[in-house]
Amino acid sequence: MEVVTLNYPIEVEGELLSQVTLRRPKARDLKHMETAKGGEIAKSMGLIAHLAELPPHAIEELDASDFQAISEVVAGFLSASAPVTTSSASSPI
Repeated sequence: MEVVTLNYPIEVEGELLSQVTLRRPKARDLKHMETAKGGEIAKSMGLIAHLAELPPHAIEELDASDFQAISEVVAGFLSASAPVTTSSASSPI
């Protein structure tokens, strides 16, 4: 889990939200994002809403700089994977 402090808090369902907590995405989250309609930003917004357990309209209200900071955290989740090792079978000569 990662917590992002908003530079520009937003109101969500009558409460001021000053931090967004994001859980790490699972493969099913990526599958859901892939099948969602819309462009890349709309898909990213949907994924962020899902990972933060916030309504999609809340993500739409984020300041662009806060949205960018959250997007960078999500991108970090996706690139922070363990190194992939491969093995090749060698045949005796």
